[in-house]
Parts: sequence; C-alpha cells; structure tokens
Amino acid sequence: MDPIGKFEDSQANDELGQAVGFLRSKCPGFQPRVGIILGSGLGDLAESIHSVASIPYREIPGFPVAHVSGHAGRLIMGRLAGTEVVALQGRCHFYEGWHGAQASLPVRTLLGLGIELLILSNASGGVNPRFHSGQIVLIDSHIDGMFRTGLSSRAVGSAPNVVGRHRVSYDRQWIDRAQRTALKLGFSLPTGTYWATLGPNYETRAEYRMFRNLGADMVGMSTVPEANIAFEHQVDVLAFSIVTNVANSDIASVTDHADVLNWSARAKLQLLPLVQELLLEYFQSDL
Repeated sequence: MDPIGKFEDSQANDELGQAVGFLRSKCPGFQPRVGIILGSGLGDLAESIHSVASIPYREIPGFPVAHVSGHAGRLIMGRLAGTEVVALQGRCHFYEGWHGAQASLPVRTLLGLGIELLILSNASGGVNPRFHSGQIVLIDSHIDGMFRTGLSSRAVGSAPNVVGRHRVSYDRQWIDRAQRTALKLGFSLPTGTYWATLGPNYETRAEYRMFRNLGADMVGMSTVPEANIAFEHQVDVLAFSIVTNVANSDIASVTDHADVLNWSARAKLQLLPLVQELLLEYFQSDL
C-alpha cells in the first residue's frame, strides 16, 4: 500500500474506534445483536424501539450528518421485540458529497459494535411491472451501478482478515424466514434485484428500460455499499426495498420525494410487524 493509502487506512480505523468507543461509553454493557438502517420515509419505525439512548449523528465522532428529507440523522440503541438493537434513523448518501470512508462510517460502526444481523431498508423505483407502489420487496441480489471506488471496507481497512474470503450474497436463510413470517402476517413478500445508482436523480424512461433489460427489478441510491461491507465482515444481511413508484417505460410520469415518503409511510405498516415478528421468533427463541 502506498503511504497515502496507509495514512487514510489508519485515519479511518481511528475514526471507527472513536465512534464505537463513544457509543459504548453511552451505554455500558449494552450489546446489540441486530443493526437496522432505516431509509427514506421509514425513520418512524425507530419510534417503536424502547430506547436506551438516542444520539444525533452530529454528536458521534466522525459521523456524517444526513441532509435528505425523511432522514432524521439519529442513532438509537435499545430493544425492539425484546431484542437488543442499534438503529440508524436515516443514512448519508454519496451524492451529498461524502467520500467513501465518511459515508461508510455509520455501517462500520454498527458492525464494530458486534451485531449478528444487519437489516437494511430503502425506498426504490419499481422497474419490474409485476410490482406495485407501496409494496415491500426483499432484495436477493444487487447490481452496483455507482461506479465509485472506496465504497467497501477493504478501502478503509476495517476488515483486513476477511479480504478475499467473504461471500457476496444476501442470506438465503433469512430471506426464507422473512417470507414465511410475512405469510403468517397475511401478505406475500417477493424477491428482486436492486440496482444502485449514485444519484441524485429519478431515471428517464429509457434508463428504466435499460435497467429492466439488464436484470434489475428496483432502482435506488443506497444500500449496496452497506451490504458489501457487511458481506466482507461475514455478517448476515436482510434487505427490504419499498417500491414507491412503478415506472412505465412507455408513458411519461413525474415522481418527487414527497411521493417516495408517502408510499414508504404506507409500507411501514407491514414492515414494522414483520421485523418485530422476525426478532421475536429468531432471537428471543434462543434465550
């Protein structure tokens, strides 16, 4: 590694150590088993966590501050369905100007706290016409269209012991569990491929056709870097995408962020009970 790379690697690890140490000092003895990242319009799910600590990102050493509507910018430590969790109420996106080490620090911090499962959520545009607005889809594969370097833990030195040995796949066992639980709650949970773009923009009709032809079912501007870092740490990932609008490549339409928040708010009525039931069944049962 070149000297500049070594310096950046050391700096990133210093920031991670400071963030993890700060949070442990706020909640001595608290050990989260599940990390949750709440995307656009889904931040209210954090209100269901019985909070031990609620900390604005600006108070956590090194944390970037979210500026997008629907992303409150708080870290919550507490219990959800009796399980110790740590949740990020909103995320920072690369299109806001953060470089790789800055934007990835929040998810690296969750992993540094020793979580066993990372639950990701986002709002996406529907590319597959079999989906409908407000539907929850499980991500079972992704396409990284961000075209950015430095978006993995290898670039910031936080997982040197697993480079070259990590899997790059969403955990099939957790997908099956989530689908069975959804059926118990009265709805189906399809799977799909998520295409991550750098943004910030909504796609043209031609771009939607391209995404669909290349195998995508949903398109959005997040999640993939977080999932890749968790894969490198060999932590299971369960990722939910809320389809907030389904594009028709033959008919011009307009989507704005208010639509995204509205459909996300409807979907959370299903997502919260689903996550709670999963935690009850698969984390409380082993106590």
